[in-house]
Amino acid sequence: MLAAAGIALAALAAGVAAQDAPAKRTALRVCQDPNNLPFSNVKGEGIENRIAEVFGKSLSLPVTYYSFPQRLAFIRNTLRFKLPGQDYPCDIVIGVPAGYDQVSVTKPYYRSTYALVFPKGKGLDKVASGEDFLKLDPAQLAKLRIGIYDRSPASAWLVKHSLVEQGVPYQVMNADPAQYPGEIIEKDLAAGKIDVAIVWGPIAGYYAQRVKSPPLAVVPLKSEPGVQFDYQIAMGVRYGEREWKQQVEGLIESNRSQIEAILKEYGVPLVDASYAAPKQ
Repeated sequence: MLAAAGIALAALAAGVAAQDAPAKRTALRVCQDPNNLPFSNVKGEGIENRIAEVFGKSLSLPVTYYSFPQRLAFIRNTLRFKLPGQDYPCDIVIGVPAGYDQVSVTKPYYRSTYALVFPKGKGLDKVASGEDFLKLDPAQLAKLRIGIYDRSPASAWLVKHSLVEQGVPYQVMNADPAQYPGEIIEKDLAAGKIDVAIVWGPIAGYYAQRVKSPPLAVVPLKSEPGVQFDYQIAMGVRYGEREWKQQVEGLIESNRSQIEAILKEYGVPLVDASYAAPKQ
């Protein structure tokens, strides 16, 4: 009986190992948004495209993309999408928040934060932090038009500091496939329709670089009690693919210097744990 039990356990273990082992890869298949710079686009111009190419080179594999707008049900329509008798179209999402429960999340590979973006030479040049901004003369603050995406941490921040009347809301979800998150900076802030924008750091840094006139300043914001601005970003794979996840984490570690160089090239504000809200 002991021998039979041992054989059964061995067979079970072998079955689990076989189920967990990924099939041999012929390409690095990436799930992406087709129009979401600075992260990705169909031309391969985004941060995540560049990182994918680094990984593909490390794996000696070509990189292919499966595109779907990163709005509602992105994971369901990419990483978890599978028709009967067919394989999954892609195997990795290059950027997800750490702790995101729709995927099996790798260890984080960078931390960024929301940021203030404003034109230089327009009365805000002494603002080097969120605290500086809030200490501006109340009469000056009252005149500012502050562009924010609705349901973002920026919304909560304006509420907390009694600046709701100064807020100019933009929709996070937009059915227009040509819409992209940097429009708030590249179009409206640059044209003077708003005076300040508060957006996610990679968007702030990238589009502030693209706008040449007027020159724009980017000021990273620290999280506060009740308002989280800073987030760690990781990668996502399907649940149950343990070996693939470990391989991706190995790629993150072995290519860390190249990843950091790409993030800096795109103007991403990289911050440390000091940007997290103080523990109460």
